[in-house]
Amino acid sequence: MKIIKPDYFDNFRCIADRCPDSCCKEWDVLVDPEKAGYYRSLPGELGDRLRQVLKDQDGETYMAIENRRCPMWRKDGLCRIQAELGEAALCKTCREFPRLTHDYGNFIEYGLELSCPEAARIILSTPEPAFIEQEVPGGEDPEYDAAEMEVLLRTRETARRILSDPSHSTREALVLLLMYAYQAQAELLGNDISPFTNGDYLLEHAKKYARPGDYAAILDFYKSLEVLTPEWARRLDQPAPSGWDPALRAIARYFVDRYWLQAISDGDLDCRAKFTVVSCLVIHALGGDLMETAQLYSKEIENSIENVEVILDAVYQNPIFADAHLFGLLLP
Repeated sequence: MKIIKPDYFDNFRCIADRCPDSCCKEWDVLVDPEKAGYYRSLPGELGDRLRQVLKDQDGETYMAIENRRCPMWRKDGLCRIQAELGEAALCKTCREFPRLTHDYGNFIEYGLELSCPEAARIILSTPEPAFIEQEVPGGEDPEYDAAEMEVLLRTRETARRILSDPSHSTREALVLLLMYAYQAQAELLGNDISPFTNGDYLLEHAKKYARPGDYAAILDFYKSLEVLTPEWARRLDQPAPSGWDPALRAIARYFVDRYWLQAISDGDLDCRAKFTVVSCLVIHALGGDLMETAQLYSKEIENSIENVEVILDAVYQNPIFADAHLFGLLLP
């Protein structure tokens, strides 16, 4: 089995009480069965407190938040469980976050999640990471079509090249990414496709096809999603678009790296590419410090499976996400 990870992956270290945000607030932490049983077996005051705050729902156990905070999060910014019992006592969620694991059977990809401030800093400071590959024992025969995965791997490399091409602006690169995704989708469906070339010609075609887009309508749609923090609601009500930050390329690259191969589950590649483009548009529209805005976006959207699924459906069905309107927002 092959293990693949970006070269910055092992550089991540939790900065704990120095973090400008915290993964210890504003969400119920899922506790794996092994640690749930362990926590409930602990003696003393800590065990009593854990038995009080662990909640079972739909066959899973959660550490229910109190006043928007994990009840184990101390005032000094440290975790009571880790402080009293050591890092090994943390549940799987807390031990692994913000590390991502995508298991595709005969290979595994690792990454970092943008919703963590320190991970966001690392991601944005490494716009074109190298990838480290390692062969390890184990693995399983994949249940998906190997030929389809080969298409996704190959087309993802092309998508990465499109985003890193310095001859096009960030906005132009996003337009080309969206246009290329339809070609990649056709290839995934078994069609013979010519190489993706002549970006300047395609951009001229996109300009002719473009229609006025509506940031307000897109942000109104985002307001209809599950909202996790008051800060997110405030930012959606008071957008402050700025110039297109070149670092948005790194954010687009992050979304491509994370979501492109997930099309193996349902064959829907173009909707994931459009999710990438729409995410970059919204992060741009909200303005402010790019790293902080991107981290907040990821926290609100990516940390909610329901929000991601609603957006993936909407980019197909809602006319505000039509290609012509997105082109209108991206191209002058």
